[in-house]
Amino acid sequence: MRITGGKVARRILKAPKGLDVRPTPDLVKQAVFNSLGGRVVGARVLELFAGTGALSFESLSRGAVSAICVERSQRHAEVLRMNSAGAGFGPDALQVRVQDVFAVLPQLAGAGSQFDLVLADPPYGEKNVGRRSTSLAQQLLDDPNLPRLLVAGGLLVLGHTKRDTLEIPAFWHEKKMLKHGDSVMRFFETR
Repeated sequence: MRITGGKVARRILKAPKGLDVRPTPDLVKQAVFNSLGGRVVGARVLELFAGTGALSFESLSRGAVSAICVERSQRHAEVLRMNSAGAGFGPDALQVRVQDVFAVLPQLAGAGSQFDLVLADPPYGEKNVGRRSTSLAQQLLDDPNLPRLLVAGGLLVLGHTKRDTLEIPAFWHEKKMLKHGDSVMRFFETR
């Protein structure tokens, strides 16, 4: 796994060994950031279910001014901090919050925090033919705090498996969808 573009392109990122982590594949990251283009420059980024922090590092390498990574696992957060130091990102550029995502969302919304980009590629859910999804991706879309965290014109980029059929709440407008293998990355704005 590596950073695919920007000032620290090709930097190898470490992933926690023996732990249940599924980093966003390099080809998928590259497609997402090629689609985002200049929107990343100067952006304030929030990465949910950060795992290795690959999406935040990609953002910072491509010109984002700051990133907050939310990761529940202390062990994953330690590897994330090591990767940040190894890539040369300063302490002001990356903040790591070791918390559950669904506890952080109301805290950030209550504090009035807002971001240009919210990136989330949570653990995949199960196939849900004939029933409503219960996946983490669906729970994120359903959370009323999440739209409050985006600035006007900001984007939510959400990853999920193609076998997970999501219902899009009325407060989201889908702008784009990218598919690669079993991965789907969807771009949403608030209505």
